[in-house]
Order: sequence, then C-alpha cells, then structure tokens
Amino acid sequence: MGLLERVAAAGVGEKRFGVDQWISDYLIPSQFSYGGNNYPFGLTQTFTGNRSQEVSQTLPGYSAALRACPPAFAAQMVRAQVLSQAKFTLRNRAWTSTPGRKFGTSALGLLERPWTNATTGELLTRMEWHAGLAGNAYVARRPDRLRVLRPDWCALVYGSDQEPEDAAHALDGELIGLIYQNGGIGSSRNKPQTLVPGEFAHWSPLPDPENAGIGMSWVTAALSDIRGDRAATEHKLRFFENGATPNMVVKGITAATKAQFDEIVELMEASHAGVANAYKTLYLTAGADATVVGADLKQLDFKATQGAGETRIAMLGRVPAPLLGISEGLAGSSLNAGNFGMARRIFADSWIYPSLQDLCASLAPLVRVPADAELWFDTSDMPLLREDAKDAADIEQIKATTITQYVREGFTAESAIAAVRAQDISLLKHTGFVSVQLQPPGAATNDSKPTGGSA
Repeated sequence: MGLLERVAAAGVGEKRFGVDQWISDYLIPSQFSYGGNNYPFGLTQTFTGNRSQEVSQTLPGYSAALRACPPAFAAQMVRAQVLSQAKFTLRNRAWTSTPGRKFGTSALGLLERPWTNATTGELLTRMEWHAGLAGNAYVARRPDRLRVLRPDWCALVYGSDQEPEDAAHALDGELIGLIYQNGGIGSSRNKPQTLVPGEFAHWSPLPDPENAGIGMSWVTAALSDIRGDRAATEHKLRFFENGATPNMVVKGITAATKAQFDEIVELMEASHAGVANAYKTLYLTAGADATVVGADLKQLDFKATQGAGETRIAMLGRVPAPLLGISEGLAGSSLNAGNFGMARRIFADSWIYPSLQDLCASLAPLVRVPADAELWFDTSDMPLLREDAKDAADIEQIKATTITQYVREGFTAESAIAAVRAQDISLLKHTGFVSVQLQPPGAATNDSKPTGGSA
C-alpha cells in the first residue's frame, strides 16, 4: 500500500497521487522536465546538500566544523546537557477545573525508556545534537520503542491539489508523511521507507524562513566565526612550531640567480626554523637585513582577537559567555554574583524554557495524551534552574496569601484556587457571606431580640 493510500485509510487526507510511483520517478533526480521546463518535485528535504567552499553545509560537515572549534563544540554540548536533565510529565490545560496540575500516566514510559537501555536524557541529547547541527530532529515510533532518525536521511512529503509541483509552499499544502532512507535520500543500497503523521515527530526549533516545514542550524550563522577561531588556533600552533621566535622579513640577500636565492633561503630555514632552533643567533652576510614583524602573541593582541570570536560564537549558540567559561566571560565583572545570575536567567528564559515547550509539543503525537492535558516538562532536577525553584517557591507563597484573602472575603475555596492558578478572577464564585466589617453601622449581628427591654 502506498503512502497516500495509508493516509487515506487513516482518515488523514484524500488521495492525490501514488507516492510509491512518485518516489521511483522523482526521488532520485532532483527535478523533472515537462514542455522544455524543469520543475522541482513536491518534497522538502532536510539539508539538501548545498556546498560552501570552506565548510560543507551537511551534517558531517557541521559536525567536523564543531570538533575543530572548541568554543562552538562546548556551546552545543552545554545546550544538549542542560536539556537532557529535564523529565516529562502531563499538565492539565488552562480551561480545565484544575489548570496547571501536573500528573503522570503509564503512557510516559515510552519517553522514559525510548529504546533498550536508553533514558529520557539520551533521547533529549540526541534530539538536540541533531537539531543544533542539522536544524531538524526526527523521532519515529515503532510498536514498543522510539528511534531517532538521522536528519539528513529524512525528507518531508507535502501534498497539494492546487500546486502539486510545489506542494510545500502551496496555499493548500499539507504534510502527508516522512520518507526515511538508510544511507541517504537517493541511496541505491536501501529502499526508502514511509511514515505518516502520528508515526513520527519532527522538531525544528529554529525555522528556516525560506523552506516550508524545516529548520536551520545555528551553526550556519556562526560559520565565519568558527573558521576564524580555527584560523587563530592554527596561527598559534604555527607560532610555537616555529620556536616562538619573532616573525621576520629578511632583505638584501645577495644572490645572482633564483636557484642560488632558494638555496640560501632553504639553508636559513634549516638552521633557524622549528622548535629545535629556537633562540639561535641569526647571522647575515653584508648587505642583508632582518626586520621583526611580530615579537610575540601579546604584540599581535591574540587574546583579544580570539576572545571576540569566542563571544560571538557563544551569542549565536544562545549560551552566555560566563556560563560557557570562555575567556571574555571569565574577565572583569562577568563573574559577579549579579551578572552571573542574570546570564543564567537569560539562558533559562530565552532558550531553555522555550526549547522544552516546543520539544514537548513536537513529541506529543507519539504518546497518548488525555484530551484535557498536554505533554509538559519537569525541571525540578535541573541544577541550573535551582534558583528558579526558589523564585517559584516565593511565587507559590504569594499565591497562597491571595487564596487566603479571597476565602476571607467570602469566595469559595475551590473558585479561589482555580482563579489564582489560571490568573482569571472571573472564575471566582461568592458564597453570599460577607465579613462583619461590611455590615451597615448599627446592624444586628443575629436575629435574636435585645434583652432587658419591654415588648
């Protein structure tokens, strides 16, 4: 049965064309021809393989670039390690009688043990590494386990009645499935496999504005700084390989022919280049002169140059410099308690919480979530957010005080709790009883007649 036939059988959408035939006709070539014109097929592939001269814009290319750039690798590693500490839970929606209440069911077991000997942390770590480097993370659900798919071996399939040749960007374009081919799309070794919505999860935290449905890597914007850091590191190595001696320009070498000049240069290199020849005295013949270009790395202002690049990489990776531990983040007032706390708060508020919210929404189709709840996350075991836990405790104390005040003013305890949780005072329900302070002056407090008087 073809992909669209499976979609129609599941009630997802109507049949538009046979995907099995479409795969065989159009999957291998990148376009098809009709009437002398070339048309792209209605498939959006993650990481289509565009090449950059310096760094190959593929998953292996970006992975190699990060391994050659410690600041970028550290930023991605911190992102993955922080997310790996989160746990999954379920949370009642805002319109329920108990909004925000967290609870768990056996359905979460699939996320707690996604595959043999795996944990929630490993699932989240792999998803973040894929999303960080490729911009997309794909998770397929098998009967009793999950499978994290290599993103550059996946392709999203869109269908359209109006514009089937560009279904991904069509007004009526609809996601109808995912194609996964072990070895890469178009590989001749393995057959492509199809999955329909509900059988896979797709997480693209940083959307690609030019391509429908897929995301892009933060590494893309940092490529120039990654290359600059790699070049600076290479420069430092060359400096030490040449004996940490000054760079010099030698002028006035007396040579009648090019061969004689090359011979003199080779002799000087053999006698004065390299660590073994460091600090040797340089002797020149009459007329020759040596001019120092750079005496040491300090004169080259090497630390400031490389440190600025590290900070830009940290910025693009959304990990503040003090948390990443790079040189500029460890200088001056960056490590003051207030500054470090603010950096942690910025990291939590601008990246950790939004990423976890989006990740939960992406994984929700793979587990059974009650209709009045949503898949959510628990950060109680995340050390980086312990100060947030203290702030949360202060907030809960304020909420408790507010609930107590509502009840004292005559509102029901249940409605007071619901109103505070949902931050909606329209949920308050009054009992009809008011405090004695609201009685008119001189009003009787009970129905009994005063004693000591005549009838």
